[in-house]
Amino acid sequence: MKKDKKHITLSMRNVGMIPVFNHTDIETCKKVLDATYRGGVRVFEFTNRTDNSLEVFTELYKYAQKYTDLILGIGTIFTKEQTEKYIAAGADFIVSPALIEEVITTCYENDILAIPGCATLTEVYNASQLGCKTVKAFPGNLLGPAFVKSIKSVLPNIEVMPTGGVKPTKENLSEWFHSGVICVGMGSQLFSKTDIDSGNFDKLSTDIKQALWLIDEIRKN
Repeated sequence: MKKDKKHITLSMRNVGMIPVFNHTDIETCKKVLDATYRGGVRVFEFTNRTDNSLEVFTELYKYAQKYTDLILGIGTIFTKEQTEKYIAAGADFIVSPALIEEVITTCYENDILAIPGCATLTEVYNASQLGCKTVKAFPGNLLGPAFVKSIKSVLPNIEVMPTGGVKPTKENLSEWFHSGVICVGMGSQLFSKTDIDSGNFDKLSTDIKQALWLIDEIRKN
């Protein structure tokens, strides 16, 4: 069932962190999804980065239906054609690394949340003019928390989610959340290839619980 755009952004804000993940093996993806859910994740972004990503996402979305409160979206989307295919596969939201008008337009024609990647004030403003209320600050490690502060000073109603280089440490997360982000996206800094390859999914759940606990503590202060 299609999820309301406002509900998705509220869930992003409430949890504070979105795992960003890709793998070519569907069984591994299922185990990672289960582990992140046990850790407290309720919004998950799979990424379109391999030749079989659509096939894997389609199966993963079907599998994820056992979690009625889990929101599953797709990232690394560049074209209208990709957007249409993933919407047909069930994607709850679409994330792009860049500001791509045809992706945003296609999403809103289908009443799907679009989150474009932006790296300048001009891009953030243009995204807002296209109807986007949430943008992805990417690449986060190059832009930094100061970029978010600058955006929020002139476009205070825009919600920002940085992805790229965000680390699950108190120092790094504090900088991001004190800059005004609604949540952070984490990929390679969160998912240990060694743990995944060895099947240590309990460790992944523990790491996620710790990251979410840190975010909660930071928000209280």
